[in-house]
Amino acid sequence: MKKIFTLLLVVFISSCSNKTKITITKVEGSPLYENAKLSLDSIYQKEKNNFMFSFEVDNYELGKQTEKDFDYQLANSEKGQHIHLIINNDPYYAKYSNNFSQLLNTNNNVILAFLSRSYHESVKNENAYFITQIGEGDSIDLSKELLFYSRPKGNYTGESTKKVLLDFYLINTKISPNGNKVRATIEETEFLIDEWSSYYIEGLPKGEISIKLELIDNDGELINAPFNPSERIVILED
Repeated sequence: MKKIFTLLLVVFISSCSNKTKITITKVEGSPLYENAKLSLDSIYQKEKNNFMFSFEVDNYELGKQTEKDFDYQLANSEKGQHIHLIINNDPYYAKYSNNFSQLLNTNNNVILAFLSRSYHESVKNENAYFITQIGEGDSIDLSKELLFYSRPKGNYTGESTKKVLLDFYLINTKISPNGNKVRATIEETEFLIDEWSSYYIEGLPKGEISIKLELIDNDGELINAPFNPSERIVILED
């Protein structure tokens, strides 16, 4: 009986030591698109709950594959560069044209749109996004510090499970070592992010993966703001 217990203990320790560590690494080598600009031409209600959006895109080409200076693979859209359209911080819709329709409910909707590279990394400059509200009901103070979740999203298979993009969008706030930060909890591993950049996650197991993003102050306290925190489940498959 003692020998059996010892064997089980060895197996347990071995399985724990073989568990892959989850890490995040800054994405480097993406074109900056510092002069890219997204601006609204018009929004109008075509029919009940169906709204038409028209944007102007400058110094950025929708539908083009992003030329990057790194050789690893991130999940990539064959349709190329696009717009991420986020409604009330729900999972985004990818829009490959500057003119498109979108169904919305009758309640108040916070609409965030920003330019995205073909591998879903957001363009982070002060002119690359647009935010507004549409609908009835209580409005949200869009002058507050806001954190919007972008990636990871959905299901990942094969090579794209090795490096998974972690990305978010900040409005009316900055993060820094001595200021606000983003706390990312991936499974049970916690990361404090003090630079607004995109990151890739490595060491994720297969199956359902839980991810939580929180905008926190320098004392580690959750900032009282809409859509804070954000939580998602994504799935990694062979």
